[in-house]
Amino acid sequence: MLTTIVTALMPASAPAVDDDHALVRASLDGDMAAFEALYRRHAGRVHGVITRLLGRHGQRAEDLTQEAFVRAWQALGSYRFESAFGTWLHRLAANTALMELRRHRGDPAMEDEERLDRIGRPDSAGHTTALAMDLERAVATLPPRARAVLVLYDVEGWTHEEIANELDMAVGTSKAQLHRARGLLRDRLEAHAGTHAFGDRA
Repeated sequence: MLTTIVTALMPASAPAVDDDHALVRASLDGDMAAFEALYRRHAGRVHGVITRLLGRHGQRAEDLTQEAFVRAWQALGSYRFESAFGTWLHRLAANTALMELRRHRGDPAMEDEERLDRIGRPDSAGHTTALAMDLERAVATLPPRARAVLVLYDVEGWTHEEIANELDMAVGTSKAQLHRARGLLRDRLEAHAGTHAFGDRA
């Protein structure tokens, strides 16, 4: 079940590392067209991680995607070519979303949301697309801290130590939040599947 969740949430295959590196080097030389090419390659995945981290409060995802690329342009000189550019960029994007969450800490609208919504509906694109939509909607309903740990650990590949540092929590708390998030996600998806099964029998 959890393997299916992570696989469905993972973005499509990333652009070739060598091609990205060539574009980064050109961008460092002031080639704006090269940076625009990087934007076109990665904007969808950056928007995706920001949207997942913000959950229900993702109205600013588009603005934060632009902000993440502005920050990437400003920090490009710090990229050392030791990892894939996408990995470096997505970490920067995640930090941009986390800063947004921290700015709204204490806002009642950002408090834990335990309410189970009706997630996912049949669509004409088929069951695979419906499953992905169900997963996205289910993740969006998770409490903010649990959702952040799930996305950062299961989808983005962060360690619990890195997550604890960014979210200002103990490593044990990060592990507990991951366990909580996975449990809530499993329960919500199973409840949704049961609702559809009942409807099919009716």
